Amino acid sequence: HLHLRHDTKGPRKARMLKKIQICLCFFFVSGILYEISLLSGCFSYVPVSKRFLTPEQVLSLGKSIIFLETTERLEPPPLVSCSVESAARIYQDRPVILFMKGLMNDTALEMNSSYTAFSLLSSMKNVFIFPLQMETVFQDTPLLQWYNQVDPEQEKNWVHVSSDASRLALIWKYGGIYMDTDVISIRPIPEESFLAAQKSQFSSNGIFGFPAHHKFIWDCMENFVLKYNGNIWGNQGPFLMTRMLKAICNLTDFKGTEDHSCQNISFLNPQRFYPIPYPAWSRYYKVWDKSPNFNHSYALHLWNFMNHNRKAVVAGSNTLAEKLYKAYCPTTYEDLIQNAERRDFTHSKDAA
Repeated sequence: HLHLRHDTKGPRKARMLKKIQICLCFFFVSGILYEISLLSGCFSYVPVSKRFLTPEQVLSLGKSIIFLETTERLEPPPLVSCSVESAARIYQDRPVILFMKGLMNDTALEMNSSYTAFSLLSSMKNVFIFPLQMETVFQDTPLLQWYNQVDPEQEKNWVHVSSDASRLALIWKYGGIYMDTDVISIRPIPEESFLAAQKSQFSSNGIFGFPAHHKFIWDCMENFVLKYNGNIWGNQGPFLMTRMLKAICNLTDFKGTEDHSCQNISFLNPQRFYPIPYPAWSRYYKVWDKSPNFNHSYALHLWNFMNHNRKAVVAGSNTLAEKLYKAYCPTTYEDLIQNAERRDFTHSKDAA
């Protein structure tokens, strides 16, 4: 009897060990799948080791929010930081990428970088900062031949023209949403294929979104090269988008806050991104008796190109821009506005 009991105990122990092994395998596989799901955006986008990811790996997910810095500067000013931070907060399940021309391949700016804004943005879980390598970006697009022939030294609008080209190539290759670095996101854009009307019958190229390999963007790149004139500001930007849209759509004036649609492309009402038109851009830097609610807007374009005398957000000024910073990019506001003013005050006090 005892011998029989001993026999049954052995298989039971083996079965138990097998169950434990199966459970351990399950947890191991689950862990791997979880990490993959984080990268693919199935859950919230929290890359486990984002510093080892390449631009292609992040962009290939097809849902990126893309920003470009085509000057050589390495310290993003507060408005750039606010634009990227606000997008990272609104689109927490999507990677937010800032491409910077000033970054070289071997440049390794870490979170403890002396550049305050760079450190701030790098620390955000879904923000990636990559070098902008135009020759790589333009590969396999109509823009490569143009890029190889053009002389940047002879181009008076090169910062803008190269940005116009880069955004088209990146969106065509990978899909997603492109935004200018003076756009503050306030709620998610529900459209996948869209252009933003700056005014009736006129399209901006400061914010647009398409899935990868969309014919409209390819046609825009071909027209960019065919009609290239770097001396006319905006010829490869908003004027390009407008003439390409007019070629396939019968554009009419907007009435109220409705959007237009043509060929499966949404042409979004000016209220969505430009509730304050460019002639009135300075109103963002003024105090309002009653702040607008922007209920019909997805994001706000602050028209930095118009800001020649460099109006800035000042802590305690109670301007509309300051309120937007507090609401949609609070970390930028705290670290780059309030702390900077405290440091300036301390330095001036020490000097005195």
